[in-house]
Amino acid sequence: MNKQQFHKIDLQNWERYTHFYYFSKMTNVGFDLTIEIDITRLLDETKKRNIKFYPAYLYIVTTCLNRYKELKIAYDENELGYWDTLTPFYAIFHDDNKTFSSIWTEYNKDFSIFYKSYLNDIEQYGKNYGFLAKPNPPKNCYTVSCLPWISFKSFTVHNHGLENYFFPTIESGKYYQKDEKILLPLSITVHHAATDGYHVSCFIDDIQKMCFNTDTWLF
Repeated sequence: MNKQQFHKIDLQNWERYTHFYYFSKMTNVGFDLTIEIDITRLLDETKKRNIKFYPAYLYIVTTCLNRYKELKIAYDENELGYWDTLTPFYAIFHDDNKTFSSIWTEYNKDFSIFYKSYLNDIEQYGKNYGFLAKPNPPKNCYTVSCLPWISFKSFTVHNHGLENYFFPTIESGKYYQKDEKILLPLSITVHHAATDGYHVSCFIDDIQKMCFNTDTWLF
């Protein structure tokens, strides 16, 4: 596994210092946003290539998150900073006993490499039960999942008072057809100390562009 670099933030010279202090120390604020992503082309292209949709979804989300420092902020050994890249920590479902387990797959900007790593992880750890199917998740893991049984209009993750956690949480729902389009409900929950609406809007725009422009990465 490649060692991920953690970059410390110089708080006094950080452009978000006062925002971070206010939203983490004076008032603990997060927010969520749910939108619909047009996955018509993405679904068509993955089916043509016999590629599983879930790892393609994980790759797109992680790639777009990794473009923004504000979406990679964390504490490491009591120092605030950001990681070079995030690693998806995702759920898999066990149909036999109706429980889920969590697996992580190291991110690679090359989709073909990430896809092979995903398939290897599923083969090696996919039949392990309990919450953590693959041990030793790295510090740069963020949570991403899917509810393939429900098409929702809103989805919120509550951290129940968890402090100093600034990674976004991503959840998708059951995709459905509307007119000529296939739409995927997508929810992002963020901590306002690290992330503003602007960063979330850029992330969402990037998601949609990757779903449209599959020829730039899906090979």
